[in-house]
Amino acid sequence: MKLTLVFVHGYSVTNLNTYGELPLRLKNEAGNNGFEIDVKDIFLGRYISFNDAVRLEDVSRAFNTAFNNELKTMIDAGEKFICITHSTGGPVARDWWNRYYKNVPCPMSHLIMLAPANYGSALAQLGKSRLSRIKSWFDHVEPGQLILDWLELGSAEAWSLNVEWIRGGVDFGPERVFPFVIVGECIDRKFYDVLNSYTGELGSDGVIRSSAANLKGRYIKLEQPVPVINAQNNLEATPFTATTVLAPDTPFRIVASKSHSGDDMGIVKSVKAPAGNDKSSETIKAIFDCCKVTDMQQYAALNAQFIQETEQVQIQELIENERTLFGKRRSFIHDKYSMVIFRVRDTAGYPVIDYDLILTAGDDNPHHLPEGFLEDKQRNRVNPEIITYYFNYNVMHGMGAVTQNIDGKLEQLRGPLDGITRMGLRVEPRPSSGFVHYLPCEYHADAEMLSIAVMANTTTLVDIILQRNVHKEVAELVPLPGGDFKTITPGTELVK
Repeated sequence: MKLTLVFVHGYSVTNLNTYGELPLRLKNEAGNNGFEIDVKDIFLGRYISFNDAVRLEDVSRAFNTAFNNELKTMIDAGEKFICITHSTGGPVARDWWNRYYKNVPCPMSHLIMLAPANYGSALAQLGKSRLSRIKSWFDHVEPGQLILDWLELGSAEAWSLNVEWIRGGVDFGPERVFPFVIVGECIDRKFYDVLNSYTGELGSDGVIRSSAANLKGRYIKLEQPVPVINAQNNLEATPFTATTVLAPDTPFRIVASKSHSGDDMGIVKSVKAPAGNDKSSETIKAIFDCCKVTDMQQYAALNAQFIQETEQVQIQELIENERTLFGKRRSFIHDKYSMVIFRVRDTAGYPVIDYDLILTAGDDNPHHLPEGFLEDKQRNRVNPEIITYYFNYNVMHGMGAVTQNIDGKLEQLRGPLDGITRMGLRVEPRPSSGFVHYLPCEYHADAEMLSIAVMANTTTLVDIILQRNVHKEVAELVPLPGGDFKTITPGTELVK
């Protein structure tokens, strides 16, 4: 079977050598996997990401023109291409697919995303000046601010694309596209920046969190009911009502010994052209496993296979040992992680940016959350109503003691973790009084919230909708003679 490959690079790239020898490696191993790939059938995508005027949607629009120009003969003949992306190339290809071929036959048959920034990157918030010197992310150029804004965790653009994905707004299948995600979860310590811990963040490849790459997301909508009048004649909120949507299964694979970038460990750049058994063989096999899928039964089977293989890799890479300059051993426990992104708005659609979000466990008590459960918290700068929490999945759900054998002696690195069985939240918004205000609301801790919201290697979007309480005194009609109303105060009756 003959394949046409289109590669789409990541962010801040200025030279097509970013693809390294990966295209040639796939060509060299194609025959052993039942495929034929000619050099003339390999296309290297190029796009501008280091200009402040360029948005991600501009890139996908320009790519649509490029595809129609360069692949017109093939597309007109009904043939299809396989798209292989790296990093920001994943969201670019998804935006293009969603924008032009959402529910119609697409000339792209397979979308194979390597370390994609599907939900963004924690590094993006650092800003251009600080990021420009981090070797694992940039190629010594000034990054484009608008694409950087898309990549910031919790951006409105990423939220919109991912909510539609979770709700099943994009069709999969032989007549559409088969999507896949492959990512590493190792840190290349040579790229570690001592001033920025994100470059060594566990549960990531040094740039992209595994949970931010995975497309098996969840969407939870928490809606605050209309308040009631209590026995004290005051407005009182009742608990949130919840609805949940699970994303369609997308095969997700963590491969061993790969980081985001670099000649030694980079999931793309470290691949060598000669076929054979080397450190990139696992990645190459995973790519060809994706290429071999032709129907939904095979797609589901590969999803199950990737789940098992990912579990094995995470078990094998649970403990990382590193020798310091003076020969001292440092051990890192590579726990599983989960990302939860909260967005707070009101019933009129306005963002609520002044609020406290309090997580609870046990008897609806924040003090019942386990120590070390929260690895990171980041509020979006452009959309401050959106905040991202990065949870340690193992701490939240519990696990056994972590031990390793050192010189024949069993060493315990960490004792057993109890975890929790229930999770909830409280939102305390402001203003909390006045003619237009909000009331605090909560979702009582339960097992369902914990099991759905905090899943290993995944991201959950939680949409919190608060009642915008507008009192009738905001506007009234009164009979003559009228009078001064500057001292009027709100009552308990709300407008409908």
